[in-house]
Amino acid sequence: MNYRMILYLLGWVLNIQGLCFLLPVLVGLFYGEAQWQFYALMALASLVLGVLLILKKPKRTVFYTKEGFVTVALSWLMMSLTGAVPFTLSGEIPSFLDAVFEMASGYTTTGASILTNVEALSHCALFWRSFSHWIGGMGVLVFLIAIVPLTGGHIMSLMKAESPGPSVEKFVPRVRQTAFILYSIYFAMTVLEVMLLLAGGMPWFDSITTAFGTAGTGGFAVRNASMGFYSGFSHGVYLQAVVTVFMLLFGVNFSVYYLLLSGNIKKALKSEEVRWYAGIVAFSIICIAWNICTQPGSGDRFGVFHNAAFSVASVISTTGFATVDFSRWPTVSKFILFVLMFIGACAGSTGGGIKVSRIILLVKSSLREIRAIVHPRGVNVVKLDKKRVSEDVVKGTISYFILIILIYVVSVLVVSFDHFGHHPEYDLQTSLTAVAATLNNIGPGLGLVGPAGNYAAFSPLSKLVLIFDMLAGRLELFPMLILFSPHTWKGSLGAIKRRLTWKKEST
Repeated sequence: MNYRMILYLLGWVLNIQGLCFLLPVLVGLFYGEAQWQFYALMALASLVLGVLLILKKPKRTVFYTKEGFVTVALSWLMMSLTGAVPFTLSGEIPSFLDAVFEMASGYTTTGASILTNVEALSHCALFWRSFSHWIGGMGVLVFLIAIVPLTGGHIMSLMKAESPGPSVEKFVPRVRQTAFILYSIYFAMTVLEVMLLLAGGMPWFDSITTAFGTAGTGGFAVRNASMGFYSGFSHGVYLQAVVTVFMLLFGVNFSVYYLLLSGNIKKALKSEEVRWYAGIVAFSIICIAWNICTQPGSGDRFGVFHNAAFSVASVISTTGFATVDFSRWPTVSKFILFVLMFIGACAGSTGGGIKVSRIILLVKSSLREIRAIVHPRGVNVVKLDKKRVSEDVVKGTISYFILIILIYVVSVLVVSFDHFGHHPEYDLQTSLTAVAATLNNIGPGLGLVGPAGNYAAFSPLSKLVLIFDMLAGRLELFPMLILFSPHTWKGSLGAIKRRLTWKKEST
């Protein structure tokens, strides 16, 4: 294990976070809020420690997949812990565990909150919460690769550990240039959404924070009613429609946008994953709208369709914004949303969930097994976009699916047992969807954690489980599992033990 290189990279992450802390400082100074000083203190602390860690570049810069996964997992844990400090120092979230929950939810773009009154927070805190979505959406280590010349190592290991999907492709030969292209597209789309929201009459602060939440598919709102607050605006439907479209756009694989920008429109439109994604969205909206319209007192059909489209876009992209409390919808509609929580967005997007590409591979690999039974001598291969998918990718997809179901089941059991007999109001629906919403980085679930609820009343143990689920879900499980696996540290601990024994004998 190349510990020096890991610490060196963690130093750069601290420097980036230290610079990010300066933005809420500026916001606090602009609005005349005293809370800016706590963000300034953390900016200074992060930069000092970060500079100390990068002063001396390691002689051996080579690191492999294991080091890459450990670095990514440690980076996200470190950012969640240090990013929570200003909330506690300022007293806006007195409990440090609650502050870590809020920050982990922000960075992982989950959007699950322990806050009961969001509007009581300072502009500093509101901005920092939303900006954490934007940082975590594309990934801080992808940004690090884009701006810091890292050579001599397997830099792609960092991309693989932090980028969502069964496989990571480079747009261009150089990894650094690929990371730069990703962030350029990400930034441009965010700015475009801000401009469109401003055009609809949304205030500047709301437009910027909403765009941050949409781009990162996070869903932290600056209003207690989330996007439902803007229903009272003269152009409320327009504003919600803009967010609906951009939630879906940020759920698309960014390689499609690169193909469009490079003029390869035909190839971009032929993406099998995007076609499945669009089909699932359209089918879900039609089914939910029809299901609600069949209920008495459903209201006007345009409003039903509008809210169905917004909610489907919010859940499948794992954003978590809401215009209505969909936990009050009919059972069929809630079940469709529950399924969408697991499906998630496209690979290579900022969305969470299992990913549409993995769903395609699971369906096709299952069909292949059926064909193999019927035609045992036939040649059966799995293809995606008319290209053969390697057996390693298929096996990895199946392993990922099994692992996420196992983690989901264990997490539900722990959360359910933790509240058994103590909080009878926590029903099965709440436990099932609370874990699903955090593990798949969505935020709101059903029952007590629906769009009108929050996670404040969960016990410390349940919050720790849900924090792990948020981080594991955002990092595609393996970095967090590798970090806590004894096998990861077995060789390193043995080497340290042998070195100490040698020093003892030599003296």
